[in-house]
Amino acid sequence: MQTNPNKFLLAAALCCGLAALAHAGCILFGAAWYRFFGAGEQMALLAEQGHWYPVVVTLVITLLLLVWACYALSGAGAIRRLPLTRLALVLISTILLLRGLAFVWLMPLFPENSLLFWLISSMICLLMGTLFAAGSWQQWPKLSAKTAALA
Repeated sequence: MQTNPNKFLLAAALCCGLAALAHAGCILFGAAWYRFFGAGEQMALLAEQGHWYPVVVTLVITLLLLVWACYALSGAGAIRRLPLTRLALVLISTILLLRGLAFVWLMPLFPENSLLFWLISSMICLLMGTLFAAGSWQQWPKLSAKTAALA
């Protein structure tokens, strides 16, 4: 673990953790939270009915965000190195940046989601993707050196 962890990746981990908490809140507090976060009336109604779908989808997103937070912490040097950290950081950065930019093409696939949801969530994804990308770029030589030292 580094004495001076990468601040961009630490911020990315924090954002992922906060996003995971918000998603977990939707599971715990139900339809009102789905509505507040703009997930669409259909998701809110399914949550009110106790249907499994909103819980499973939201749980998968929550777990994914927690894994991404762990990879950010690993890349930052705040925790021990996780397997395939370099690849994971590149993939996470790419996914978040694409999600942030491609919302116009995603909107028709989820017509229940509000425009406000798409704008805010896309800005958050762009911010998180930029933090992951900047932190990975800054940390890349250290990640490469660790890989070489392990070989």
